[in-house]
Amino acid sequence: MLIAPSLLSCDFSKFGDEIKRMDLAGADYMHLDVMDGHFVPNITFGAPVLKYVRKFTDKVFDVHLMISEPLKYIDDFCDAGADIITFHIESDSDPDETIKKIKSRGVKAGLVIKPNTPAQSVFPYLEKVDMILVMTVEPGFGGQSFMADMLPKVVKLKEEITKRGLDVLIEADGGIGAGNIADCAKAGVDVAVAGTAVFKAEDPAKAIAQLKINN
Repeated sequence: MLIAPSLLSCDFSKFGDEIKRMDLAGADYMHLDVMDGHFVPNITFGAPVLKYVRKFTDKVFDVHLMISEPLKYIDDFCDAGADIITFHIESDSDPDETIKKIKSRGVKAGLVIKPNTPAQSVFPYLEKVDMILVMTVEPGFGGQSFMADMLPKVVKLKEEITKRGLDVLIEADGGIGAGNIADCAKAGVDVAVAGTAVFKAEDPAKAIAQLKINN
């Protein structure tokens, strides 16, 4: 399983240094949560910040857009250095158009589903995307408790992806740590987003290594 530290849990006053710290600790991806204060009740950062911190690592920038109209901002995030852009099936933008726009920029595309959204909602798009992100908390804030009842969704997605013979990664985000990552792996998660479990650890490298051992 790949480990993607969530920069939502970092010290924003040292954003670049925090990215370097995660890079040195063995992170596979850098997970960047973009919130607009409308789609979710929180505001984080936008494309200009991503563009600035892009220079601090060569690791994959895994950009999760929690915004109402992602299609309007795809060019901005591609220009800022995103390698993967995931957006919510529940957003106002047309999924097909948004996926097409992301792909046209040579960036990988993915869909995100909130806890109350069924796995089947993204089945029509599986042939078109590179990743499905299953939220294991309600999106908007870090430090929430993991919702184990989201794992059956992961199982359904993995079964459908395997049945169709597709190469689509399943990512899970929210409250993931040493105590539940084995369950995530068993369900079929390929990429685990970890926030406080890594950033609040005394030794982030040890924490990331432990997460990889446990899955």
